[in-house]
Amino acid sequence: MIIHNQEKSKLVNSVFDKVYRNYDLMNDIMSFGVHRLWKKKLISWMNPQRGSKIIDVASGTGDLAKIISEKNNNQNIICSVEPNKGMLETGKKKLMHFKNIKWHLGSAEKIPFKDEVFDFYTISYGIRNVTNINQCLKEAHRVLKPGGRFLCLEFSKVENEIINFLYQNYSKLIPFFGKIVVGNSDPYKYLTTSIDKFYDQYELSELMKKNKFSNVQFRNLSNGISAIHSGWKI
Repeated sequence: MIIHNQEKSKLVNSVFDKVYRNYDLMNDIMSFGVHRLWKKKLISWMNPQRGSKIIDVASGTGDLAKIISEKNNNQNIICSVEPNKGMLETGKKKLMHFKNIKWHLGSAEKIPFKDEVFDFYTISYGIRNVTNINQCLKEAHRVLKPGGRFLCLEFSKVENEIINFLYQNYSKLIPFFGKIVVGNSDPYKYLTTSIDKFYDQYELSELMKKNKFSNVQFRNLSNGISAIHSGWKI
């Protein structure tokens, strides 16, 4: 069982305070750019239509929001919700020409919107950082319209033993990369630890079902290094 303690939000915020300037670069280095392909796979499965209203939570610097917007020639309303001020300001500056992307400071556990507003809810590599995952899922369900869809992209559990062995050994190098690129290895020690302690694909699916999502499915990416989870508000 994962234990959420009250200091986690402060810890996570301090981690991102240290890395937001080089966040995109480190993501490319750590994944060899593959995280961009994974995000495109999420959007392909999501298949948002023009005019759909989308909330992207734990939006980081806006990578996913940007790809969603470009898919439909910037014809979607996208609300990016990010709890870290440094990350949010970096994203706003990076995507300042995207007038359809609006930025909001807020947490996944307390989304600053009314009930039943959005057609889609996305969260990419953010759900394992929330303090209370059940509250996060309840909020996701609350802000979705009936018939709305929740999609989550997150690191998961590798199901092939050989690939898992290689992946675990590679993960040990990530704090070293962080020290070189960011000048601090601690945020990336947190990263690898948070991945190890997070739910597997099946456990996360069950949590989604317990929080009222229907037709819950997941798709493994790269043998389960990451996984996309999908659920509907019926």
